[in-house]
Amino acid sequence: MADRLARLHVITLDRASDEVLAAIGRVLAGGAPLVQLRSKEGTDRDRWRLAGEVVRRCHAMGARCLVNDRADIAAAVGADGVHLGDHDLPVAAARALLGADAVVGATCRDPESARRAEAEGASYVGVGPVFATSTKAGLPAPLGPAGLARVATAVDLPVIAIGGVTPARVPALVDAGAYGVAVAGAVFAAPDPGAATAELGAALTGALP
Repeated sequence: MADRLARLHVITLDRASDEVLAAIGRVLAGGAPLVQLRSKEGTDRDRWRLAGEVVRRCHAMGARCLVNDRADIAAAVGADGVHLGDHDLPVAAARALLGADAVVGATCRDPESARRAEAEGASYVGVGPVFATSTKAGLPAPLGPAGLARVATAVDLPVIAIGGVTPARVPALVDAGAYGVAVAGAVFAAPDPGAATAELGAALTGALP
């Protein structure tokens, strides 16, 4: 799976659909290889409609699209997969729904949960928050690069670091074992989301062996 998994995951913020779509256009132009749609507001039909349009735009630019939390919506709109949190469907259930070729990511914060996700068929694990972040409320204390490294050495899956990621922090995360990074506020809250995307992509390229 690692050879098919993007190293930079750009996660949308909860905004009105037109704002999300406008920002996605910029990040795709900035070279985002994968967009993860996080949509908590509105009805299921609203989320389905938005997800379908995001998938269409991503695929038109040669990028992948994952839906956050909702494997059912991911399946309904032909997304490339789903990213699951602690209270979402189990990895094995999402894998059964989406099929063997789908990307199924799982949030993990320790080696034990990462091993479970791997055993259930996860494509990658998202580990964080590595650094403090204000993008999402109620998160546990930051793991730091050392905590990230403990998870990375416990599994053979690609590890995507999330939480407080900036271009300057990318080299330390790669050194700690991250395959790639996931960002939300650093891109979507930036004055120029496209430029922020390009800067993170360049930082990743420069940090890889």
